[in-house]
Amino acid sequence: MRYTLLYIILCLPLLMFGQSKEKELQLQEVVVTATGTQHTLKDVPMQTEVISRKMLDSFGGKSIEEILGSLTASFAFNEGDMGSQMQLGGLGNSYILILIDGKRIHGDVGGENDLGLIDPQNIERIEIVKGAQSALYGSDAMAGVINIITKKHPEAGVYADNSTRYGMHNDLRQHNTLAFNIGKFGSQTNFQLQRNDGWQNTSEEFAEGMVLTDSKNKTVNEFRNWQIAEHLTYRPMPHLEFYADGSYYIKDIYRPRNGNHPSCDVYTYDLHYNNASASAGGKWDFGEARKNSLSLDVDWNKHAYSYNYTAHTYEYMLLKGEEYGDLDGEWYSVPYLPGQRKLQSDQQRLMAQLKGIFYLPQANTLHAGAEYRYDYLNAPDRTQTGSASDWTGSLYVQDEFDKLEWFNLTAGLRLVRNQNFGVRITPKVSAMFSVGDFRFRLGWSQGFKTPTVKELHYRYLHVMGSSTFFNIGNTGLNPQTSNYLSTSAEYRGEKFTVAVSGYLNKLDNMIALVNVPVGEIPAGITTAYLGDGSTGVQARMYKNMDDARTYGVDVTLSYQVIKDLTLTGAYSWLNTEAHLYDAEKDRMISVTIDGTAHHKWSASAMYSHTFSPLYKLGINLSTRGSSTRLYQNNRNGKAFQIWRINTTHDLGRRDRILTYRVELGVDNIFNYVDRTMHPYHLGNNTPGTTVYGTFGIKFNYGKRVKNNIISTKQNFNSNED
Repeated sequence: MRYTLLYIILCLPLLMFGQSKEKELQLQEVVVTATGTQHTLKDVPMQTEVISRKMLDSFGGKSIEEILGSLTASFAFNEGDMGSQMQLGGLGNSYILILIDGKRIHGDVGGENDLGLIDPQNIERIEIVKGAQSALYGSDAMAGVINIITKKHPEAGVYADNSTRYGMHNDLRQHNTLAFNIGKFGSQTNFQLQRNDGWQNTSEEFAEGMVLTDSKNKTVNEFRNWQIAEHLTYRPMPHLEFYADGSYYIKDIYRPRNGNHPSCDVYTYDLHYNNASASAGGKWDFGEARKNSLSLDVDWNKHAYSYNYTAHTYEYMLLKGEEYGDLDGEWYSVPYLPGQRKLQSDQQRLMAQLKGIFYLPQANTLHAGAEYRYDYLNAPDRTQTGSASDWTGSLYVQDEFDKLEWFNLTAGLRLVRNQNFGVRITPKVSAMFSVGDFRFRLGWSQGFKTPTVKELHYRYLHVMGSSTFFNIGNTGLNPQTSNYLSTSAEYRGEKFTVAVSGYLNKLDNMIALVNVPVGEIPAGITTAYLGDGSTGVQARMYKNMDDARTYGVDVTLSYQVIKDLTLTGAYSWLNTEAHLYDAEKDRMISVTIDGTAHHKWSASAMYSHTFSPLYKLGINLSTRGSSTRLYQNNRNGKAFQIWRINTTHDLGRRDRILTYRVELGVDNIFNYVDRTMHPYHLGNNTPGTTVYGTFGIKFNYGKRVKNNIISTKQNFNSNED
């Protein structure tokens, strides 16, 4: 952290020099996530953080985890077999809503999202809005919203690209796009492939009640995934568009047997994921200047999770029927042979959304809509009846008042009706004051989140270190609610931007897994192998906590020193408090939320220069770091700081049909590695210094090229790609 602060302080004199010289007009980015309507970034009513296309191209990240973890200071990750274990503002995956072009990502296992579904080469920009956004986006948006905006290709003609990245540990990232538009019809096909052999930072592991020194368990396991996606459009008239989407995704994680310690049954199977999605809808622009719009979207998603057995394995099952759940019910063993596959869970979701945006007299913008969501879980051995479901319907409305040039007021609310938890209203209100290039924002919003189908019904064994837990769903849970307060001040000039924001997020009825004695387990829950509660498997059940709160301060800044050099920096201070149940003392205790790091930071220097019409060089030097990550039941994760350099080499005239790009980079320049034993390596799982290279080629025979709209002189004097 000292090096990062020194890096920023040394640049401060530059912030005072040249601010009034060579001022260049920079087009403001248009963002949509904060209000659901279009605003320039400078005038969006709620504090919004954007990772632009220029930043993405300069950084050259291989995954969305690497991009978010390095280009902002608000996120923390601890990647594992079951997902990315993301955290924002002290709250985990289940409180963060991730959108792709405004649609919810679906790929949850144990409350964690598989971010491998997101192709980093297909991202145009990323918009981040922090805090409770339930009024506009519904459940799951209590910590914030991340909207991934994907790339769009020429209005007419043919576009194709190929990008192949290869690095150490046999890390391969392959991306392909084929797009064409003919008359009223358009098509875009995307393919991505990711694989890595995994790595082991230490052979020490705490398991079986002792420290093993010859464990074969890897820090990150070998994995392979691939995805193909199709997007079709039809425009019968200029202001009416229909679309249809579909995707298919496969991921396999290969886990080694644990050498001389095969008693951990988690090493007798690999993990297999199978995702699919389909959606259709349309949008109609109407009214004066075609500013008003109506849109309808219907989408279906499936996420299946299975075991692929690698060794002869016996699993003990309780006969279903009248005896199911009886402590003295009849048990039997089921043998599984290498090569067999067994479904663990199949989550499916159907959503329909109708929304309209209306520009009314007196500078009012009305955003209203209706939404229906149906969740279905098929888990033959992990729910009492084999399956479970839940539905939610909602209506929402939001009004933006922008009559005064210096003042914006936005207010909205959502009416929710859930199958199990009745009716709830969640409001929001925000205000923005403008003084020249300064913006001051205030906001208050409520969050509302019903228990998920898994939290209500799911049950499974979880092995961690020397302990085995029987995690149990709880149909007696109450919904979670929150109150989010924020304030921010921002200066956004033509070259220099700085924003400081503070927030408080207070949650009630927070849901967490807590240890419970056997006597507290509801009737009908299988407990036959729990023993007396003092030995063997321990029982943990989802329960509502008393309350929790997170509060912090975020600072971001950027400065364009000269046309070719931009400096950025970000810092996040966070504190969390929660009340959790202590089974031994039979009372609530105050604790820090797991994974909290009080300090996180990032910084980068982006240089880009066109030396000739045939060659453009880009250099990105960046760093990210974190203070100690705090945990209740495990050792704290170590503090770290990592430096990275990426170079880009664009070859060929950009107004021609074919262009090329070469990227060469080194991640973790100073070879930081966390050697903490498994499963306590909770700070950072980087394998140390890694070298990588990327080769890309683009074919663009589109309207822009054929009509020669942009001249060579304009193209190569531009700062943008």
